[in-house]
Amino acid sequence: MKQTLMTSIVAGILGLLTSFAWAQENWPTWRGSHNTGAAVNGNPPVVLEVSKNLKWKVPVLGKTQSTPVVWQDKLFYQTAIPVEGSDAFRFEVVCLNRQTGETLWQQTACQAVPHEKHHGTASFASYSPVTDGQKLWINFGSRGLYCYDLDGALQWKRNLIEMQIRNAFGEGSSPCVAGDALVVVCDHEGQSVIFAFQKDSGDLLWRKDRDEGSNWTTPVAIEVEGQSQVVVGGKNATLCYEVSSGEVIWSCSGQTGNVIPTPVVGDGVVYCISGFRGSALQAIELGHTGDLTDTNAVLWSMSDGTPYVPSPVLLGKRLFFCASSRNQGIVSCYDVTTGKSLYSQQRLDGIDMIYASFVGVPDRLYVAGRNGGVAVLKNSDRFEILSTVKFEDEFDASPVIIGNDLYLKGNQFIYCFSQ
Repeated sequence: MKQTLMTSIVAGILGLLTSFAWAQENWPTWRGSHNTGAAVNGNPPVVLEVSKNLKWKVPVLGKTQSTPVVWQDKLFYQTAIPVEGSDAFRFEVVCLNRQTGETLWQQTACQAVPHEKHHGTASFASYSPVTDGQKLWINFGSRGLYCYDLDGALQWKRNLIEMQIRNAFGEGSSPCVAGDALVVVCDHEGQSVIFAFQKDSGDLLWRKDRDEGSNWTTPVAIEVEGQSQVVVGGKNATLCYEVSSGEVIWSCSGQTGNVIPTPVVGDGVVYCISGFRGSALQAIELGHTGDLTDTNAVLWSMSDGTPYVPSPVLLGKRLFFCASSRNQGIVSCYDVTTGKSLYSQQRLDGIDMIYASFVGVPDRLYVAGRNGGVAVLKNSDRFEILSTVKFEDEFDASPVIIGNDLYLKGNQFIYCFSQ
């Protein structure tokens, strides 16, 4: 009896450890498991060499800036494929075997003629998927919201709104899983809206108007004292919503226009950043209510050299980000506990422009550029480049790290490098 009990306990512990290992081996959102861009147990190659550690390389289907997400051995991205002889596109989701690059399935969410154009460097598939390991959610914005199981079977679809984006730059805010809700933001030049759907059934939980123009930031799920919340950036104000009701818990103004970077959260603080026609970085302590503008809830702030497009990466107590409103290859690093600049606006030789967000592991970070350059930097108070490499490709999607593997999705190919 004792031996049977002990066997059961050991089996249970092993099961929990296995589950924990799987949790660490997934990249369920475009910013990773913790929405910070960090892979806490990742250890991909420091030097990327095609002849030595390229595991596989496959062509990208269609035109897409979508960052892949990964669950176990499946990698997912969304794309828009032109329909020959027409102005229509097939809006599709693609699933690859992450170990081999083999296409496991490919589903067409819809076929449509887009009602407006996009920026010359963008596409009609700049959104990224999100998964919880059971279902996969794909946002095509004006073309609707779709839920699949991980084998590609459609579970439900919902219409959102037809958006009119400033200067027809194109759409791109990805969905967010917050508890049992799927939260989607549609900020545009008409009446902006935030939706919450029951993630499994697709039932509408609530819909709230937003006092915002075009933004491209993705909501971030947080939990404060057992309450599920989402933080959403914006030009007029960063807002924190209660997921169960959609009520605004707090607001804080101070960001620039055209908010694109997604906030990151760590140790009870959310770091909100933007950089269009100005610079803004705010460290906002969670747990407050009301209007937090110019209150002590803003632990520190700065207004110099913040990114226009890429989101930062939070590695321990350091926040790294692209420091240029023109998305140039210039990097800054701040101590998040004090708001002190550890180094500022250091140039990455060989990288001209950055759209991809930063990712990292405990001792280093990876930066991919639009000209095909990739740099690996040391996670340190001092600026130090560990390696650089140049591809005949362009990187707009953000890198993805799973254990020993690094995935780079270019505009032509997806690459998997492995230790």
